[in-house]
Amino acid sequence: MKRPYIICHMMTSLDGRIDCAMVGQLEGVQEYYATLDELKLPSTLSGRVTAQTEMALPGVFTAKENAPLGNEGFSKNAEADGYEIIADTKGTLLWNDDVGSEKPHLIITSEQVSKEYLAYLDERHISWIACGKEKIDLAKAMEILAEEFSVERLGIVGGPMINSSFLEAGLLDEISVLIGLGIDGRKGMPAVFDGFSMDKKPILLKLKDANIYQNGVVWLRYLI
Repeated sequence: MKRPYIICHMMTSLDGRIDCAMVGQLEGVQEYYATLDELKLPSTLSGRVTAQTEMALPGVFTAKENAPLGNEGFSKNAEADGYEIIADTKGTLLWNDDVGSEKPHLIITSEQVSKEYLAYLDERHISWIACGKEKIDLAKAMEILAEEFSVERLGIVGGPMINSSFLEAGLLDEISVLIGLGIDGRKGMPAVFDGFSMDKKPILLKLKDANIYQNGVVWLRYLI
């Protein structure tokens, strides 16, 4: 299967938490974006929750008829060196028009998405991929990204659910973690990966590289 080379790149506290408001207060934010550039990942992918918090417009799309697409498809509304990709299984997020965007949005959704929502995206010049009957078929979506949108390298920069989904699907090539100078410690806060069943065995890694910056921030890279 042809697909992009995929790296999960996250910044965490020492205890592995990734709440954006928390890590934004830690030493290491500048290094996070510098290392993202160093990894040469022109296209990045976030989950719906992260996108709703940081990128999308307020509100939720409501279809009048809600007729599902019911089949695999895609629409390429922009040519770009890199895309801001969002996984939105049912198609609910609201967006501005993407005309003239240097890093246009690309929505990945399931075949349950309404035809009205896809028309809404097309009107706003936003590209989309729909695949997977009940939930997004990530493997197929990555294949379409590579073959139709020429995405060769992809950074997963979302939350625990999207990170875990890519890991469990065997689609991650690397995990890149920047450890900021601080501890979260709050009960129930999101971690880099979360949500696996209790009987799941650990996923083994191989250390690829380690770097300590002068300010004490640590950058670790692992191969799956």
